[in-house]
Amino acid sequence: MQEPALIHWTEEGQPRVARWRSERGAPPPANVVIADESLAADDAYGDAAQGVGLLWRGDFPLARQLLAALTHRIDRPRRKPKPHATAAERPRAELFNLERQARAQRARTLGMLLVPVDADYRIPLPRAPDLREAFVETWGPPGGEASVVSLRELLGIVGAHEWRKKGIELPGLGGRVHPHYGVFSPIRSEYVELVAKEPLPASIGPSSVAFDVGTGTGVLAAVLARRGIARVVATDLDERALACARDNVARLGLAARIEVARADLFPEGRAALVVCNPPWLPARPSSPLEHGIYDPSSRMLSGFLAGLPAHLEAGAEAWLILSDLAEHLGLRSREQLLALFESAGLKVLGRSDARPKHPRAADATDPLHQARRAEVTSLWRLAPKG
Repeated sequence: MQEPALIHWTEEGQPRVARWRSERGAPPPANVVIADESLAADDAYGDAAQGVGLLWRGDFPLARQLLAALTHRIDRPRRKPKPHATAAERPRAELFNLERQARAQRARTLGMLLVPVDADYRIPLPRAPDLREAFVETWGPPGGEASVVSLRELLGIVGAHEWRKKGIELPGLGGRVHPHYGVFSPIRSEYVELVAKEPLPASIGPSSVAFDVGTGTGVLAAVLARRGIARVVATDLDERALACARDNVARLGLAARIEVARADLFPEGRAALVVCNPPWLPARPSSPLEHGIYDPSSRMLSGFLAGLPAHLEAGAEAWLILSDLAEHLGLRSREQLLALFESAGLKVLGRSDARPKHPRAADATDPLHQARRAEVTSLWRLAPKG
């Protein structure tokens, strides 16, 4: 196992060390100073922008106020020199990469406000909330060592804990899904509704098996089981996703019909229906938490398509659920997608489309608004040729 990262600093003239926790894979800051209510927001922003970690020793709610002040400063409009090309004239792939770079820099800066966590997962700050349950869900049982985490990531853990308790109501499922921290959440409900409404293949019988490849929360496996498929095998490689899927399957009362298995894409055997909702954008994740969004070099998509003929029964279908946002961003063309089908020996039986319903599709201030406005999510029905 990889040794945990450590963060070092000096406090009251003494060298200190603690475990560094970052779910997004950020390295610990090399320079750390002690901060409290006496630190002005402008000074804090200047330090954070330079990569200086601010280890908070003051009142916890005031740390949240400081983070809000840093966020305001990094997000406020600034006068910029006139660019060589307007946003409308720039290639969308360039806009996409610039936006990702800006978001990464924003995350680095806001991640410099740090909070200590004791070995028993208590936060040793005045008026700090008890977040032990959320920490156990994300980090596992306490390991007997003090740690340091960015306040921004800590608040993300708290938000994920609340989503996990509340769950997400999905009309296409007729129930709630409870996402775990680090598992892609099905807030884009249109893809769930596509799977819920698409007519099942004629080859589906009373004892048929379906595969849900890359199950995540287990939502699509649950939809298939609710539609009457006798047995569904849901696969994933990520341990958090596997735990999340098992939790949701049990909550929905479907554990007798859905098997959750660890596999790189396919389980053994063949199925009458194979469903996959891979990451939609062929780009490299900038953190471990982005693997549900980005698929470097379309590895998962290509592997899924190439493996289909060996895992489909005679007369069976595969359902590929895929957004065309990558096409509108200039990251992958429709011709390239169709070429992947062709090279895998697959033919298109049909396609169902849905428009996105999420708020960002209507946000005209989003630098990628034009691409998001044109986006369509499709369920491609595929089958081997011949």
